Amino acid sequence: MVEKQVSLTIDLKTVFKDSQEVYKTAPFSSAAKPKLVEVVNPARGLSWFLLILCQNYLSQSLYSLILSFFIGQTNLKSPQDIQVYAVNSNFTLRWNYTGDGTNVTFSAQYQCFDNLQTDQPEWRELSGCQNVSHTECDFSSSITAYYDVHHVRIRAERREDKSPWSSIFEMIPYEIAHIGPPEIALQSINGAIKIKVSPPEANEVRKMWLNPLKFTYYVVIWENSSNVEEVRIQKILPMDIIDGLAPETTYCLKVQATIFLDSREGLFSPIHCIKTTRKVNDLLCPTNVRVFALNMKFSLLWNNHYKEHVNYTVQHLPGFLKHLYDDYSSKWRKVSGCENITDMKCNLSSVIESLSGFHYFRVQAMNENNKSCLSKDVKVDPLVTNEIGPPDIKVDISDVLLHVKITPPGSPENEIMSDLYDLSYQILYWKNSSDNEEEVKTKETKQTIATISDLTPSTLYCVKVQAFSKSYNKSSDFSKEECIGTPGGKGLPLIILATFVGALFAVLIVASLVIFFMYQAYNKIKYMFFPSCRTPLNIEGFGGQLVSSPYVPAAEEPVEICYIIESSITEEVNQIDFKDNRHFKQSSRDSGNYSYDDNTSQSKGSEETLGKDIL
Repeated sequence: MVEKQVSLTIDLKTVFKDSQEVYKTAPFSSAAKPKLVEVVNPARGLSWFLLILCQNYLSQSLYSLILSFFIGQTNLKSPQDIQVYAVNSNFTLRWNYTGDGTNVTFSAQYQCFDNLQTDQPEWRELSGCQNVSHTECDFSSSITAYYDVHHVRIRAERREDKSPWSSIFEMIPYEIAHIGPPEIALQSINGAIKIKVSPPEANEVRKMWLNPLKFTYYVVIWENSSNVEEVRIQKILPMDIIDGLAPETTYCLKVQATIFLDSREGLFSPIHCIKTTRKVNDLLCPTNVRVFALNMKFSLLWNNHYKEHVNYTVQHLPGFLKHLYDDYSSKWRKVSGCENITDMKCNLSSVIESLSGFHYFRVQAMNENNKSCLSKDVKVDPLVTNEIGPPDIKVDISDVLLHVKITPPGSPENEIMSDLYDLSYQILYWKNSSDNEEEVKTKETKQTIATISDLTPSTLYCVKVQAFSKSYNKSSDFSKEECIGTPGGKGLPLIILATFVGALFAVLIVASLVIFFMYQAYNKIKYMFFPSCRTPLNIEGFGGQLVSSPYVPAAEEPVEICYIIESSITEEVNQIDFKDNRHFKQSSRDSGNYSYDDNTSQSKGSEETLGKDIL
């Protein structure tokens, strides 16, 4: 008997050793421990002691198997295939049981691991899943922390007999939850279907999805006929109109809610069917309402086949209001400058801004009898609706380099185009020759200045540029072609040298002419204001008065001048004076102003004075 007990203990040690290497499970709490029985045999008591020490290192199934050996073999099996099915905030635990289910009930426990909790959480009874006789139970009331990790386990019970715990099911409620079906309401109007969608959990107190604006709705609609198999799928708003349907025809549809950011698809709503009414075409209603936009300048256009006088009013609705679940019919506003107009065109630039989100527009037509009709809504997403215009370019040549300067679309009036679309530019250039097979070369750049180097001298090149945005998959038309010729190869240095020499020669000629005219002007001024000859003495002393001239500068202060004159010089002077006197006498006789005697006496006086001065 002792040998048998000892061998049993050795087998248990071997099992404990293997279990430490193979199984990694969460420890069991005190609530899971079985009630210990009185142990008399020392070997059996040692096995109990080792079992209690090693319970944290054993798997649930292995621990239950060993435990059943000590407390007696049980006929109950553990539940298998544990699953949790969640829709919104409703949780259902499901499992399979392969044992004898007579008088068997099931009870479940759970652990919640809070991120801020450091200690091992205890196992708690799972409310709604205690002593149930079916293989599923609803435990929605027990789960409130939707983003925390939960462990769930279950066992079978028959009176005092209990099965081992099942394997643990681990879950994060938010990650396993499905989006529930939305609620819908339908109305048939003028050959179309008006639909109103209520978000999942609209009438529930506890909500898994806190922000219903994250939902995107898709409708699947088909004609309720055995001969038609066409199914139409389209994206809709919480309140929307489904048009393009056949009149007086029954259609069936269902709606699905999705969360795009989480890539999560919900359950479809129940199928609803409705019959469309007859469509009435009113000529007063504006048709073909559309938006034309170029370089962030928006215009609304429409058509009308009404023959009488009509006034139009354009109405605007901010786009986010249509994503709300409230009625927005009273929140349309008139567009300034587009009230009671007769033209079928409206400038929307005052309403639409580049980063203002999307918008909705419609046109109201009114005749002279105050009868009105509204067009269909048209959606405008500024950056998607807008088209990019062609850029402007300028080309220049230096040596054999072609420089292309690009002006972004919309500049200079609107310089934000390149920032809004992160524009790139595609440059096309080619040789402008009679050969039609000339290759068109391409170069891409994000800069507004580009340089092309692989050019041939003495060749005419043409260039055009296109702007494009990869993120929006948009491209502009090409700019106007600009052509320019490259200079020759070997003759270029000679041209440069000839140009330099010609410029230098021209500068020298101009400089010489300037110097010449300045010199001539200097001489004239000097001759006029500073003459080189003095006034003769006989003129200076004539009549005891000085002869003045406006062109002769004022006389300098008199200075005594002394001369030493030899006799030969005196004779010459006398002869000169004699001749001068004769000449003066002749002049006086002609003029009749002076007598001969006076002249003679004056001449003698002059000779005597001159002789005295010489002596």
